[in-house]
Amino acid sequence: MSAVTVTVPRDTAALSVGADDVAAAIVAEADRRGLAVTLVRTGSRGLFWLEPMVEVVGPDGVRHAYGPMTADDVPGLFDADFLEAIDHHPLAHGPTDSIAYLKDQQRLTFARCGVIDPLSVIDYRTHGGFVGLDRALTMAPEAICAEITHGGLRGRGGAGFPTGIKWTTVREAPGPTKYICCNADEGDGGTFADRMLMEGDPFLLIEGMTIAALAVGAREGFVYVRSEYPRAIATLRAAIATAEAEGWLGEGIHGTDRAFHLHVRVGAGAYICGEETAMLESLEGRRGQVRAKPPLPAHEGLFGKPTVVNNVLTLAAVPVILAQGAAFYRDFGAGRSRGTQPFQLAGNIRRGGLVELAFGVRLTDLVHRFGGGTLSGRPVRAVQVGGPLGAYLPGDGLDVAADYETLAETGAMLGHGGLVVFDDTVDMARQARFAMAFCAIESCGKCTPCRIGSQRGVEVIDRIMAGENRAANRAVLDDLCEVMAEASLCAMGGLTPNPVRSALAHFPEDFKRPPTARAAE
Repeated sequence: MSAVTVTVPRDTAALSVGADDVAAAIVAEADRRGLAVTLVRTGSRGLFWLEPMVEVVGPDGVRHAYGPMTADDVPGLFDADFLEAIDHHPLAHGPTDSIAYLKDQQRLTFARCGVIDPLSVIDYRTHGGFVGLDRALTMAPEAICAEITHGGLRGRGGAGFPTGIKWTTVREAPGPTKYICCNADEGDGGTFADRMLMEGDPFLLIEGMTIAALAVGAREGFVYVRSEYPRAIATLRAAIATAEAEGWLGEGIHGTDRAFHLHVRVGAGAYICGEETAMLESLEGRRGQVRAKPPLPAHEGLFGKPTVVNNVLTLAAVPVILAQGAAFYRDFGAGRSRGTQPFQLAGNIRRGGLVELAFGVRLTDLVHRFGGGTLSGRPVRAVQVGGPLGAYLPGDGLDVAADYETLAETGAMLGHGGLVVFDDTVDMARQARFAMAFCAIESCGKCTPCRIGSQRGVEVIDRIMAGENRAANRAVLDDLCEVMAEASLCAMGGLTPNPVRSALAHFPEDFKRPPTARAAE
């Protein structure tokens, strides 16, 4: 019998629930039974409620899934003839691609995650990798920028600025030195797509950044990763070394006269460094504080040079556009929101994980059809969309299309695509207080509305919750939110009022509860 390929994720989420133990148990059990197994450590498919999810490649090449597995389950897995892809085990889910959660997605960016060995160039090439870069190497810089513009790609970090326009601005900026910076400082609670991709398909990010470099004339780039992602950092560094050895990075990219050098830099975990200018300050060796704009980084960015700053998901979408063409990518999406968005389902949810779909999917589908509602089984009361500075939407108000413009019309924002779900036991006054407290802790301190406003916001909400002169304090809170939104130097202070205002608008009863009732909880 020839060796059967078995995959076990090496993704951080899978490791946290025992994936290494499962992998070791599979190898040991195969050895004990004299069976030939080739174990491949992949990224995660993003079905977190099934992790660790073991897959076996059947005789017909179809992958079959089993999970969530523990090391103790492994002997029974072999007893059930799982190496022959016979789905008799209680934890068998049949062909992986037929699992409804995965089958109903439209995976462009995450097509390879959980499928390939993240550090194998051969695997990456076999599954369509570097096709976009091959094409870009034959194109003029302005043609690459035009392709990205026509594809409708917008920044996946929150603001949704057209990527092609940003690249064109940097390309046309004077001077021989330009930089590509990837902001991988993923700090929103309930988000993990950047980490998943860096751990599960790092060559995709490398390819996207290299295409960006060709488009604007940059020879050097940086990936800024938060220190809380040690496995992503190690995987990226190993992938960069391999790409250089294989001729996909460094001097003479793939036999041409083009060059691009890529470096990983580790941040200290400041949320504010998710803001592009604070990240640039940190990259230059200073404290992470926002810069006044203008000038924009596209004109004066890293070390004062024209700089492209995009996040992981934006740059990872680029190779698909170059490989398949702008028209292919534009076919996905709705309105001015083109392509796909990796949504991340977290919080009190039955099936947490990553769902990649075209823009326009309804929030209710994400929460209920994919997520399965709350893990507690209680009704969904609120969903925060777009990270800790995003608005809270009521559970009965989720029939909303998930795209940039539609969410903005409801007072919400897409952000990094994170959805955090709460059931009907949540206290929304406390959630509003959390928003202000979070801002107070994470503020860079440069501007008064954010630095002082957030502190005062915590105090005012505390007084409201304590029942002290609620009408007057509510008026103060409204004024404070307006000042923060209109006068803060960056989005940190400017967006903090969003969760507070939405909690007040949709859940006013929580701000009127008797203090004794809250104290009794």
